[in-house]
Amino acid sequence: MSDQVNKFLGDSLGRTLVKLLVVSLIVGFVMTIFGWTPYEIVYGIRDFIREIWYRGFSALGRVGDYLLLGATIVIPIFIIIRLFNYRR
Repeated sequence: MSDQVNKFLGDSLGRTLVKLLVVSLIVGFVMTIFGWTPYEIVYGIRDFIREIWYRGFSALGRVGDYLLLGATIVIPIFIIIRLFNYRR
């Protein structure tokens, strides 16, 4: 059972909890700096979906902007992670 949990978590339970605590602390700090709250994020997603519904597909242009903006961060990080994992 323990091996299955470790395989699912990618590491031991204790190390995974420590990693999650550190990442949560960093994300919470960054969110505080920018003045973001979880409610604002949820309401922003909700408002975005409503905007798409009310305006129709013309609002999908924003999705493309969001996609390009996110891809400029996500794709290089993905490539770096894959390169580091490839060496193992």
